[in-house]
Amino acid sequence: MNESKDFAGELFDALARRRGITSASITKDELRQFWEQITDQSFDSRLQTFFDMVDKNADGRISEDEVKEIITLSASANKLSKLQERAEEYAALIMEELDPDNLGFIELHNLEMLLLQAPAQSTHMHTDSRVLSQMLSQKLVPTKEYNPIKRSLRSLNYFIEDNWKRIWVIALWLSICAALFTWKFIQYKNRSAFRVMGYCVTIAKGAAETLKFNMALILMPVCRNTITWLRSKTKLGVVVPFDDNINFHKVIAFGIAIGVGLHAISHLTCDFPRLLHATDAEYVPMKKFFGDHRPNNYWWFVKGTEGWTGIVMVVLMAIAFTLAQPWFRRNKLKLPPLLKKLTGFNAFWYSHHLFVIVYALLIVHGYFLYLSKKWYKKTTWMYLAIPMIIYACERLLRAFRSGYKSVKILKVAVYPGNVLALHVSKPQGFKYHSGQYIFVNCADVSPFQWHPFSITSAPGDDYVSVHIRTAGDWTSQLKAVFAKACQPASGDQSGLLRADMLQGNNIPRMPKLLIDGPYGAPAQDYKDYEVILLVGLGIGATPLISILKDVLNNMKQQKDIEQGVVESGVKNNKRKPFATNRAYFYWVTREQGSFEWFKGVMDEIADYDKDGLIELHNYCTSVYEEGDARSALITMLQSLHHAKSGVDIVSGTRVKTHFARPNWRTVFKHTALKHPGKRVGVFYCGAAGLVGQLKSLSLDFSRKTNTKFEFHKENF
Repeated sequence: MNESKDFAGELFDALARRRGITSASITKDELRQFWEQITDQSFDSRLQTFFDMVDKNADGRISEDEVKEIITLSASANKLSKLQERAEEYAALIMEELDPDNLGFIELHNLEMLLLQAPAQSTHMHTDSRVLSQMLSQKLVPTKEYNPIKRSLRSLNYFIEDNWKRIWVIALWLSICAALFTWKFIQYKNRSAFRVMGYCVTIAKGAAETLKFNMALILMPVCRNTITWLRSKTKLGVVVPFDDNINFHKVIAFGIAIGVGLHAISHLTCDFPRLLHATDAEYVPMKKFFGDHRPNNYWWFVKGTEGWTGIVMVVLMAIAFTLAQPWFRRNKLKLPPLLKKLTGFNAFWYSHHLFVIVYALLIVHGYFLYLSKKWYKKTTWMYLAIPMIIYACERLLRAFRSGYKSVKILKVAVYPGNVLALHVSKPQGFKYHSGQYIFVNCADVSPFQWHPFSITSAPGDDYVSVHIRTAGDWTSQLKAVFAKACQPASGDQSGLLRADMLQGNNIPRMPKLLIDGPYGAPAQDYKDYEVILLVGLGIGATPLISILKDVLNNMKQQKDIEQGVVESGVKNNKRKPFATNRAYFYWVTREQGSFEWFKGVMDEIADYDKDGLIELHNYCTSVYEEGDARSALITMLQSLHHAKSGVDIVSGTRVKTHFARPNWRTVFKHTALKHPGKRVGVFYCGAAGLVGQLKSLSLDFSRKTNTKFEFHKENF
């Protein structure tokens, strides 16, 4: 209990009082007795320990003040500040429930009655068949393969099965690069330049050919409108891994780095020195390329158009490549203040826009070639033409679309955990799917920067909302700008600060917002699955909340059709068929205040979904796991308050909160038992640390059960 020293002290005192120990130290035998009582999972033992902690004077009775004190202590140990603030109210609730005769105290048997009424564990596994569960557990026990060849073949088979889309794309890309390199290598090996420059020129020209191809190709994965259209309107998603567009962009960038290295090193350290040191007889075939007079020094090559354009390109690309690395882009390195200002997302964003200069120089560099003088052999522009036109059209479309999508701000709220919620008017003709994202621009912060945020509203809502966590320079400034126009929330409102435009209050001028989008994301494919498992960590719940709202709206629409409220003609609309009829949502967050972000959605689902088609599971990791002495009172109070008012004391919603982290294997097992033979879409958004575990479990359960789990993670 290193992080809960006060609680540990109270527990020590309670155990000591029970045994009549008055000194501040204990013997080895007493330590053993303490340990046995602390680790005893039986109901009676836990109840006695808890009662002893509250009953300070050991008279067998607990007063309201003692209850309040232990509530405050438990709330502090579990980092539940809101519960601490309402300790007096919750103490009164316990006394009201257990002391109906107003005696001013409660006894052990009162407490026992209360705890026996409440569920001992807030788990959802009781409904599963025990036999089926045991059978499934046996299936999931890893089988050891002792033959190394069979083991390797099985691993290879699994790898291909899981990654075949990526494999064929990478294989095709490598094949094209290899073919271009080989073609140019052979071509220059048969030219006169080879006799002077040798294999240096063949390697340099082979690398140059792959560079042209890759400099053209690298633009395609970041053509967001094109990818969104291909994802939404075509069946290419069956064979093309559109979710990996940014990863492929990075792979191509790595290929460019290799190409630049081979090309530049071959020229600067091999070609040019060999030409300078060639004999007069060797130089004769080179006169048509370099002139009658042989270059007299190294500087001649560097100062030429081909030389300086190449060097400047390498420098600019090195800057952009370096600042794009996670260590610099996310400020993970501890740098001096001066250097720190030159890193971060802003530096990444601006340095990446140096590509405009790079492409201009590349075209110039590709025109002024030493060894090719005929225009049709200068092929750089041929490679670049179509991708650059597509990319330019993309940027023009974004600029045009965002220009008229200046939106009216309807509501602003600042929530605990440094989260800013923005509700804006829906532009005319703006259509999107749940799970997609938009880019947001605020001229008051930066007229040039656009940042992506998941849409948290549902397509059926008459507004568009985003929830933005302040994690960097731009988001911090955005929150500061909007906070100026907000006022403290009233008693019936959520959030720390709010500004509701529709209420007509005297609100200062709001900053101008532009939005661009929507753009496709992995989560938008949820409609393809009958069963979906949504996992969000912290602010990563944003795209999943939109999905939940859309599932809820669809449930309402289907109910209205069944009851004849809405004509069945709705079924003939152009929306993609809605296959989803079961959803499981797991939201894991560290801070109690985070639950305020989506309180309204949680309550709406809990109130409307009487059939339990949407299972909501909130987890607060700051609270110690169920069974820990530090959270025993919180568990009891939670059950009592939820039974009385239907509201959870931790989240403030109608959804009961679980403590600590979920057992993900149990979650998958529960889903597999409930839905045998089904395809389950697993959608994750959050920190990268959980990706491996969820992906591994999806693959493991898909192979060893007849329920197929298909894993998708959010990328920006």
